[in-house]
Amino acid sequence: MTVMATKFTPEVLLSAPRRSAGVPNCTGKLALYIVSQYSFESHSKTYSIKILDIASGSSTLLYDNAAFTEPTWISENEFIFVNNKGDGDSASSLMVADASKPGSDPYLVQGIKSTISNLKAKYIGNGTVAFACTAPTTASGKMYDATDEKKPLSSARVYSSLFVRHWDTYVAEQKSAVFYGALKKGGSGKFTFQGSGLVNAMAGTKLECPVPSFGGAGDFDISKTGLVFLSKDPELNPALWTKTDLYYVPLEIFTEEEPPVPQIVKTGKLQGYTGIPDLSNVQEFYQTDDGEGAWDMRPEDMRPEDIIWSNDDSELYVTAEKAGRALLFKLPSSPLQAKELPQQVTESGTAGEFFNLSSNDDRLFVTSSSLIDSSNYSIVEPSSKKTTLVSSSSKEGKSFGLSKKQFDEFWFKGAGDYQCHALVMKPSDFDPNKNYPLAFLIHGGPQGAWGDSWSTRWNPAIFAEQGYVVVLPNPTGSTGYGQDLTDAIALEWGGRPYNDLVNCFEHIADKLPYVETGNAVALGASYGGYMINWIQGHHLGRQFKALVCHDGIFSTMSDWSTEELFFPIREMGGTPWEHRERYEKWDPAAFAAAWDTPQLVVHSELDYRLPIAEGLAAFNALQTRGVSSRFLMFPDENHWVLKPENSLVWHKEVLGWINKWAGLDTTGLSEDTENISLR
Repeated sequence: MTVMATKFTPEVLLSAPRRSAGVPNCTGKLALYIVSQYSFESHSKTYSIKILDIASGSSTLLYDNAAFTEPTWISENEFIFVNNKGDGDSASSLMVADASKPGSDPYLVQGIKSTISNLKAKYIGNGTVAFACTAPTTASGKMYDATDEKKPLSSARVYSSLFVRHWDTYVAEQKSAVFYGALKKGGSGKFTFQGSGLVNAMAGTKLECPVPSFGGAGDFDISKTGLVFLSKDPELNPALWTKTDLYYVPLEIFTEEEPPVPQIVKTGKLQGYTGIPDLSNVQEFYQTDDGEGAWDMRPEDMRPEDIIWSNDDSELYVTAEKAGRALLFKLPSSPLQAKELPQQVTESGTAGEFFNLSSNDDRLFVTSSSLIDSSNYSIVEPSSKKTTLVSSSSKEGKSFGLSKKQFDEFWFKGAGDYQCHALVMKPSDFDPNKNYPLAFLIHGGPQGAWGDSWSTRWNPAIFAEQGYVVVLPNPTGSTGYGQDLTDAIALEWGGRPYNDLVNCFEHIADKLPYVETGNAVALGASYGGYMINWIQGHHLGRQFKALVCHDGIFSTMSDWSTEELFFPIREMGGTPWEHRERYEKWDPAAFAAAWDTPQLVVHSELDYRLPIAEGLAAFNALQTRGVSSRFLMFPDENHWVLKPENSLVWHKEVLGWINKWAGLDTTGLSEDTENISLR
């Protein structure tokens, strides 16, 4: 941002530039990234491709075109990207541009009749660049072309097996696949595809990649020897299992018109979700004794997330959650040498995507964020653990009027023989001699955690700048504190986590004198929304002036309208007809007779994880009981409110609601009118 914000408001949050991860070129001198920005004045979004000079930290605009996406290096200065406007009868086009010539005309490599995404490229020798992308396919394995489809006369859909719908869409026949090809520069000085062009690496199989609905470029990888990809086990019911398998397709020149049959990669006893494959010359890493993919640091065993190899394959660099952070670690790649715990490399914030700085430099180029900084590009030296900031999009929070002094944390006694952790965000003008109302935020998942990271949806600083001290507890079920704490929420949805939250509230009242717990509000989404409804019917609910439930569960007895049935089966230990008493035990609706705290209910029509009937039922119960309540719905959003104009309404409604009951300023926020339609 070039203009300093006088106050960090929802408009500032949602209209601030958003940077993608930075990707360095082969020399480590330049990094490509995308910036998107929404304007509430023009009600439109802009996209631009930029280049970062890593030595100076300065950036240069290459293209300001919303149709240009997914820039991917194919040489020291050249990159390939997708033009989503296409060319002629093409749905999209693959183009090549030169980063050393900002604004120069890119040239066409190939028009594509389908939509392609998740571009990856890697130099494999002899002037050849291996290329891969993903695209939807037909039943025969060809790239899906919407213009070939005949429009049906009826909108009816008939299903005879699970899934019917997933996340926010009804499941269709089209699947996604990884396509590969080889690019080479000819006598004209331009890159062209060799052979017959793009080939479906999964043709003739039942496999699908990326894995719906959140899979992307991290679900596959390419190297000189071929490609690897993830896919759900085709023999298992996708609604009842999350298991994904890893497959390897050996390729020599990436122009093979008949790809080898994908070979499944053995992963021992692993039965869950496999993620982030990264190809190297080393065949296999080691697995832990329990086969759960966590390295043993009990009681704080950690789970690796993203992973890359060092340039010489001797070390692995991984990220893992640890006490509200996502940190970088390093460890030997050899099973013979990997006998000690991984070494922590970074200390704070949340590390996102990271890369070797160059092919001969094992320093890492890391994209990260924190609770006060939206995007950092840094260079990390794993050997010395030194971190050097290259660029911060928000000037380390200064553009938003935020600073590190607002961040705090504390540990409190859990409901059993364990400690729980909470993060704290204070107002930028915080005075320890004053009292502040409490905003008590409950995270979703439930296997998730609040962390020192940036968000445009539940951003703690937005609440803090309204005048709250924001407390973000990580109770039972949270990740980053050991697998035992994470797993302990199963069969205990309204038990241990609720009691942890009670202890946290009491700790705040006893230990934080600047927090006025008699003037507190609580908010939660997803499982956090379930917990808000649970709190309503129990003692803790009477400690708050107002509650906000976003996409929560009203009744566990109706939770089988969800799409991935694996989750209620796992969390409740079986089906409702096998263990009805467990579903009844943790049912918020069973305690609705005690609901008495004013509550805002937010839900969206396209949320198939927790259908909108749950929100309507909660609102109906509140209204029937005569409890002050308000219902906000979005017909075009899913489990998350993502569209900027909708998100602005969400923020104004939520802040207007809690500020009204906490006695804070509601100027510029939604008024408490009835039956309004916000357009």
